[in-house]
Amino acid sequence: MIRIEGGLPDHLRDEAAVLYWAAFGEKLGRVLGPERLALVFFARVMRADHCLTAYDREGRLVGLAGFKTERGTFAGGTEEDLRAVYGTFGGRWRAMVLRLLGSESDQARFLLDGLCVRPDCRGQGVGSALLQAFMAEGRARGFGAVRLDVVDTNWRARALYERQGFVVDRTSAIGPLRLIFRFNAAHSMVRPI
Repeated sequence: MIRIEGGLPDHLRDEAAVLYWAAFGEKLGRVLGPERLALVFFARVMRADHCLTAYDREGRLVGLAGFKTERGTFAGGTEEDLRAVYGTFGGRWRAMVLRLLGSESDQARFLLDGLCVRPDCRGQGVGSALLQAFMAEGRARGFGAVRLDVVDTNWRARALYERQGFVVDRTSAIGPLRLIFRFNAAHSMVRPI
């Protein structure tokens, strides 16, 4: 049985950072690595009010789904946050590279800002439960549709999203940035709610 709650308790921030890095570290590693600094960065910037958390029977954190609102993103942070963790020069170049990826918003659809499940809990319905809770949150906020982005190399996540009724709305190639981020394109997927 999976229990979903809104928010991220402070005592789980470090654990949530590890979970987030496990899901996105391969894609973000060249920019936000080394891992020890990336974990400090994510623990610092994760917005407790911009996520849903999943717990197993024993109360262990097994997954989370971040989202974007007009007030910000779950794990975006600012250039100031980057400088605080990586130093002045390290923070500046990382901010510039991340800006190249873009930070698009969507006023018509509720946006997912990262979904992650503990590796040893994948295939047990955690991701599906988080997606259902995310869609319910979108409905509660008055949205008629939800949107997420999935990279072309993450076929497992895309299959989950398709099983949940998401369809590709558009695909955006990232050009030369593929050498840094290790994927070629991002698929924007949508679903009415």
